[in-house]
Amino acid sequence: MAKHSKKSTNLWSTPAAQILRATDDTRVEEIDFSLTPGFEGTKVDAEELLAERGEVLSALQEKLYANGRSGDLRSILLVLQGMDTAGKGGMVRHVIGLVDPQGVDLASFGVPTKEEREHHYLWRIRNQLPGGGKIGVFDRSHYEDVLVVAVHNLVPRQVWEPRFDEINAFEKELVDEGTLIVKVALFVSPEEQRVRLQERLDRPDKYWKYNPGDVTERGFLPQYRLAYQRVIDRTNTDYAPWHVIQADRKWYSRLAVIELLIDALERLELDWPAADFDVEVEKQRLANS
Repeated sequence: MAKHSKKSTNLWSTPAAQILRATDDTRVEEIDFSLTPGFEGTKVDAEELLAERGEVLSALQEKLYANGRSGDLRSILLVLQGMDTAGKGGMVRHVIGLVDPQGVDLASFGVPTKEEREHHYLWRIRNQLPGGGKIGVFDRSHYEDVLVVAVHNLVPRQVWEPRFDEINAFEKELVDEGTLIVKVALFVSPEEQRVRLQERLDRPDKYWKYNPGDVTERGFLPQYRLAYQRVIDRTNTDYAPWHVIQADRKWYSRLAVIELLIDALERLELDWPAADFDVEVEKQRLANS
């Protein structure tokens, strides 16, 4: 099992997996975006630690991938939820980018296609689940079908309300089959979101990231907060808990997700797969070749 370094132990007063885990007392309306829960270091400290912990994450991920190549069906599923500019894309680049891409299954869920709308809403999700030995990453997820649809009344409440129980059952099924689920809700303040959207308008190299609809969605912030509260209240389970992360400081949210992934991988208690051949015989054959 990978060990925490002295530096990381000193800078995290409380492990990220513990302090960020949602509880019955979690209130989206009361999030203090100025805080970095559990982390007592500076931005410079975090950037140094990001590289250090990235090496730990990479080593653990390689062990997971090796086991998958040897028939182990266990996997990790990282679910990233958050409004635009919350940092989901950056999380994929700066955190998942630290590991071997061969061991990653990445899926992004936008507006359902015509084909997807013809199926049950979980159909497209099931099609993108990670294989054995993989870290799966969902940039948005099945939770869109109880968030966006509720905020914008895309389907009646009697349609989306039962989905909470369906999602809980679906996630329990995944866990029972060997997938460890890490659910992350990224929350950015309205002020920081405005700054990030403004940057996309000010920089030609960011135009491609700008969507006029993002400004429209700002008008629904109260409804989204209510919808996220409902999601946390209804789907924060022992087998697939939510982790709530303040995302105004990208360096903090990225470091927090690295810690959550390291914690998940360590809980798998992986070892290197044993050789399925006679090592000594192969050494002799190689020497004689």
